[in-house]
Parts: sequence; structure tokens; C-alpha cells
Amino acid sequence: MTNPMPMPMPSGQGMGAPAGLAAVLALSAGVGYLLAARRLRRRGDAWPRLRDASFTAGQAGLAAVALAPTPGGEFTAHMVQHLVIGMAAPLLLVLGRPVTLVLRALPVGPARRGLRAVVRSRPVGLLVLPPVAAVLDVGGLWLLYRTRLFALLHDQPWLHAAVYTHVLAAGLLFSFAICQLDPVRHRYGLPLRAATLVAAATAHSVLAKTLYSTSPPGTAFTGHDLARAAEAMYYGGDLVELALAAALARQWYTVTGRRLSPARRGLRAG
Repeated sequence: MTNPMPMPMPSGQGMGAPAGLAAVLALSAGVGYLLAARRLRRRGDAWPRLRDASFTAGQAGLAAVALAPTPGGEFTAHMVQHLVIGMAAPLLLVLGRPVTLVLRALPVGPARRGLRAVVRSRPVGLLVLPPVAAVLDVGGLWLLYRTRLFALLHDQPWLHAAVYTHVLAAGLLFSFAICQLDPVRHRYGLPLRAATLVAAATAHSVLAKTLYSTSPPGTAFTGHDLARAAEAMYYGGDLVELALAAALARQWYTVTGRRLSPARRGLRAG
């Protein structure tokens, strides 16, 4: 059995400045969010505390995987990081509706108008097209794990940080595109978003199955470590994707209920 190649920083330890910077940014964003929510409430605006909890949990998860050792083998530890950074944390952050919060907290002026113009711009509208977001997200994972890119991250903390930044950004984009809770240029229909979620979930599951028996090119992890990492990716991904499906189902229920209400009132009146 070939000795396993050391994982590129399986925990935050060893990443030095990139890990510390990531933790500081995550915690700072969480504090900024809570201060903005507090500002809304102080002026009498409603802002659900459940959104505070969701966003804060997402940022806390990012800070934790940046600094704390992750249990399990080298590849398993990495895969837990992947699930937090690329899937769980992005969903929690998106459910906090940060763009809506910032737009409401900012005073009327250039900053607010500029942010609104950005989120409603054509490039952002293209990026949040669900199939595009899915390709950037899941396609990036296939590129990472089925090419030699993963092996190149070894002993290169800044390259490792850059890849993880992409994983986080792509995960945020995908969750944003599927949920579409914040204002965007064009809101895509539930059927397109649901079909994209199913396709992305399938591609993610297939990738996890390929990792069950075959290490990323240029690496050689133990069979046990590889299997546990693949299982974490497969079942952990399923949980996050089910949460995304639940968010879509709630939107469908809300829209359907609004359409049925006038009809029900008409039946009662008749």
C-alpha cells in the first residue's frame, strides 16, 4: 500500500496567515450582520432573529474549520471542511438574507443605489441563472478532485486558500441561485431551480462515488480514509441538498397558497 500523500492542510492548523485571515473575515462579517440587524430593530423595522441565528451559524462554521483541527483521516478531514465551506455554511448564510439586510440598513444614497445596481446587473443576473451557478459549483469540484489540481495544493497554503475561496464563492452562488431570497434582476421559476438542484445533486453524488475507490490523481490515501471521505461527501451533501429542496418546497407552498386564496374566498362567497 502506497503511503498516503499528506493532505494540503487538513485543518486550519498549518495554513498560518490564510487560515487566520479567513477566521477574522468570517467573524467580522458575523458581527457586521448583527450590528446591521440591531440598527433595523432600533428604528422599528422587523427583522426575524432566526435569520440572525442562521447567518451567525454559517460564519461560525467557517471560522471553526479555518482554525480548529478536523477529526478523521487526512482526506476525511478535508471532506468535512468541503461540506462546511462549500455547502452547509453557504446555505446558512443565504438563508440569513444578507443582501436584503444591507439594502435596508444602508441610508438612501450612493452606496445603497450602487449595491442595488450591482445585484440587478446583467452579469449578476447571468451568474445566478441556476444552471450556470450549478456548473461553477459542482463543475469546480469535478475539476478539483478528478484532475491533478488537488495534488498541487500540497505545501502551497495560498493556493489552497484560493481554491477554498472559490469553493465558498461557488457554494454561495449556487445556494443564492436556488433559493433566490434576496433581490435579483430576474427571479427564475421554481421548475428550473428544482430541476437544476436535482441535476447538481446527481453530479455531486456521482463524484462522491468515484472517490470511494479512486483517490484524486497524484494522491494515494488509505482505503479506509478514502471510503469515509466519500461517505461524508455523499451523505453530507444529501442533507444540505434536502435542506435546499425544503426551501424550494416552502416557496412553492407559499406561491400556491397565494394563488388559491382568492379562489377559496370566491367559493365561500358563492
